[in-house]
Amino acid sequence: ARGCTSMYSKKIGGCYSESLTKLCSIPAAESSKKKDMLLGGLLLPGLDEQSCASRYQSVYYRKNMTRSPTPYLIDRLRQQEALQRRCGPGTDAYRRASDRLKSGVKDVDTVDGCSYLVLLSYRGLGNRILAAASAFLYAMLTDRVLLVDRGKTMGDLFCEPFPGTTWLLPLDFPLQGYKDLGEDAAESYGNVTTLRNETGGSSSEHRFVYMHLDHAASVENKLAYCDDHRQFLHRVQWVVMRTDGYIAPILFLNPAYQQELHRMFPRKDSVFYIVSRYLLHPTNDVWGMVTRFYDSYLKNADERLGIQIRAFVKDDKPVQHILDQILACTSQERLLPGVLPSAGGAPPPPTTTAGARSKAVLVTGLNGWYHDSIREMYWRSASANGEVVSVHQPSREEHQRMFHRMQDMKALAEMYLLSMTDKIVTSGWSTFGYVGTALGGLTPYIMFKPEDQNPKVPDPPCKRAMSMEPCAQGPPYFECTRKEVDKLLDTSNLVPHVRACEDMSWGLKLTEPISEKDV
Repeated sequence: ARGCTSMYSKKIGGCYSESLTKLCSIPAAESSKKKDMLLGGLLLPGLDEQSCASRYQSVYYRKNMTRSPTPYLIDRLRQQEALQRRCGPGTDAYRRASDRLKSGVKDVDTVDGCSYLVLLSYRGLGNRILAAASAFLYAMLTDRVLLVDRGKTMGDLFCEPFPGTTWLLPLDFPLQGYKDLGEDAAESYGNVTTLRNETGGSSSEHRFVYMHLDHAASVENKLAYCDDHRQFLHRVQWVVMRTDGYIAPILFLNPAYQQELHRMFPRKDSVFYIVSRYLLHPTNDVWGMVTRFYDSYLKNADERLGIQIRAFVKDDKPVQHILDQILACTSQERLLPGVLPSAGGAPPPPTTTAGARSKAVLVTGLNGWYHDSIREMYWRSASANGEVVSVHQPSREEHQRMFHRMQDMKALAEMYLLSMTDKIVTSGWSTFGYVGTALGGLTPYIMFKPEDQNPKVPDPPCKRAMSMEPCAQGPPYFECTRKEVDKLLDTSNLVPHVRACEDMSWGLKLTEPISEKDV
């Protein structure tokens, strides 16, 4: 039997233990191949496979690692794991740090060598995943323990990434009102640094500092991207971060972090890909949804094409020009075959199933109309090249609901299914698409967002991306070495590996520079 047979007995931290009578089955085509389940040393051996089947099984559903982790990055991951265990929830060090936060004690000489980064969860699931990967990278750069606000669904979506500890913020976290912190908070980085410059105060005077890194944050708060952690924030034991996107490209612009980032990621076009393969492992409930759908509808196809649709229109209603754009893109890039014209009552061409190439199309989106239209096109007419095209959509929720448990689980499953395709078309500006692409190490064809005042198919309808990396949608427009915040600066040409995004000209994206030998 294919798929995942589950007989759960005990749930711990969103994963199941003592539980699966049978782990999700491995695709037959892959079972005979030798696979590196530890991803080149990225993952540790010996963790309980039954409590988190995806950690070691996902390698069988994806291509081999398109980028390998460096020995230095692997060593830094082991150091971060040790820090999380030594200082994380349940330890004496965490208890003392929590007591200091609650009481207001600011004696930095008694912090046990343990500092903390608390990530606040908000907005859609794609935003939250990009934020989690970004916060983990920042925590590694600044030697902080990462603790993630669980919201309503985090524990239902992901396994614990760190052995022997939890990354979920304890429910009894003592900072009152932390979820309501906003840009104008007295503890915000912008306000703290402004006051520090005016009075000459020290960062150690603060119980915590709040980093408001929403894409629309003020210039003063975005100065946090330029903070040299060794000079200011290192004396603050608790940092609370709110971000709704991917900030890795912006961190690469900070001279304080550039050397360390280069050692960890000599190839700049795969930061999220490598980080996510280490950090983000779906729980057994989500992984079962992934494997059952893959085994039923995608596994046996010769080729798998993902089409991720995010229509930025009122009420998420279907619109014809977006369907036209999808078909124009897949035709232009030869991702889908054309169809034969109607034969006018003539008998259909003979079917030659033996040797006919099959293509499975995975469509994801809130509305089912696009899927139905594409499927009907290949039902009513034969493909022009003889390919057998099947079209599948796992869910159609109609409307996005934030922090809805089952909708988030379906969305995460669909992101992972997209990552298992061979080629992928995504919607510009969509964090859902960014995640689905980068999880699988796929370079997408990005469909440009139509202009609001001119709803027609853009020309060209899509473009092959420069890399698999997500777009940082709200970067600063100043250079860290000068911090001339009153002048707008094009930050997409400060370093060769950070460029403007294809779908958002003001966003920033990591890429691998083309050398002369590649031209």
